[in-house]
Amino acid sequence: MNRPRLPATSKSDHPEDLVAAQDAPKHTTSWGQGPLLAPEEHVLSTLERDGSRRWLYPKLSTGAWWKRRRVVAYVLMVIFVAIPHLRIGGKPLVLLDIANREFTVFGRTFLPTDTLVLALLILSVFVSIVLITALVGRAWCGWACPQTVYMEFLFRPIDRLFEGTKGKGGQPRGARSLPKQAGRFVIYLALCMFLAHTFLSYFVGTEQLSQWVRSSPFEHPLAFFVMALTTGLMIFDFMFFREQLCVIACPYGRFQSVMLDQQSLIVGYDPVRGEPRKKGKRVAGETAGDCVDCNQCVVVCPTGIDIRKGLQMECINCTQCIDACDDVMDRVGKPRGLIRYSSQDSLARKPNRFLRARTIIYPVVLLLVFGGFVYAVSTKAGFDARPLSGRGAPFTVIAPGEVSKSFRMRLVNRTSQAQVYQFSHQSDAAIQIEVLDRQQLTLSAGANRLVPFNVIFPPRLTRGSGTHRFAVEIEDQSGNRRSVPITLLGPS
Repeated sequence: MNRPRLPATSKSDHPEDLVAAQDAPKHTTSWGQGPLLAPEEHVLSTLERDGSRRWLYPKLSTGAWWKRRRVVAYVLMVIFVAIPHLRIGGKPLVLLDIANREFTVFGRTFLPTDTLVLALLILSVFVSIVLITALVGRAWCGWACPQTVYMEFLFRPIDRLFEGTKGKGGQPRGARSLPKQAGRFVIYLALCMFLAHTFLSYFVGTEQLSQWVRSSPFEHPLAFFVMALTTGLMIFDFMFFREQLCVIACPYGRFQSVMLDQQSLIVGYDPVRGEPRKKGKRVAGETAGDCVDCNQCVVVCPTGIDIRKGLQMECINCTQCIDACDDVMDRVGKPRGLIRYSSQDSLARKPNRFLRARTIIYPVVLLLVFGGFVYAVSTKAGFDARPLSGRGAPFTVIAPGEVSKSFRMRLVNRTSQAQVYQFSHQSDAAIQIEVLDRQQLTLSAGANRLVPFNVIFPPRLTRGSGTHRFAVEIEDQSGNRRSVPITLLGPS
């Protein structure tokens, strides 16, 4: 029987691609336009061939790695909830106050004017993520990501409790009665409301959130709507969207090819040792690998992949396949580690090299960027001062031998207490600084204000060039000082 040929327009540089395409199952479209390649059994790990959702009910393998992850997960849950309540110097450990454009990290408040400092902080975080991924792969996804932590160690155990698979996992047992589903939803609702309030406390602070909780929703309808929306999104995520957030929505997995190299740590299957696979007992003289094709590594995977197919975008390094495979190896009398933490080069029996381009360049870049961030923060004064030219004429001759130039000074109080500021200078004695309203020199904690002032100077200072540079010295009552250079315009 002759194989069907591909159309004459189809080309490939690899003959094996043509053979694979010819041997693949085909089906005819409903509109009769010829054969098409049939889709795989699972188009995605969560998508069936017919386009329907593939619901995953992973079994639970309670091995050594799972026990370690459980301890880390419970510690992280406590940390996630505690962070908004912790204080350093009277300020929250972390508070991202978007409404007031104030961002407090480790007790240090950053304002929108801190463009350089914020840019260095964000860049430091980004380079750190890239470096950690290059070294230990997707450790964040499997061990510390809130989605994984809450999904695998809070919500899936609740599911198994109501599905009759507590401590085991797998397909639900018995019919899903309405009372059970209602009870499960009520627990989900209570937990998601708590998590939504915790999440919002990162952005509004625990004090403000506490006031909202104790008052009527009609007094703060927008805040109540945001809380309700956040709760609804969390219910949708943990009850319905679930692992699809990692498989479809999260971009981190798609960046693997950029951040990983052949030496990066991954959870991998050893094909040299495991292939060829064979079920059942081995016969003397038979060529067979250690993999008994039990499929346990697949049924425990929370994203529904087969780790034996190699490095995949959907793998979150949760180590469930390691625990399941180690358990099977113990039963069949084989050494553990058929699936293990390793690297692509190690699995291919190539030497490991810790020192390589990524492990040298990334730390150097991180050291430079983070060092710049620390320097910028340590040299930042207790207030910001930025001069702006006043409105109106460039200068005014107010009397013979006196010229006035108007300015506005943008003052930002960065301290946690009210401050009174003073303006002075150490330039020509003939220069005078006149603050139009001295009450505006008092700023409350975190406040910012435009303070108008005039500089009165003799015209001889600008003779020739029409300009003169000098510095305004500003000091607050806490002893913080800044020297702000400004340019005087006058008659030339």
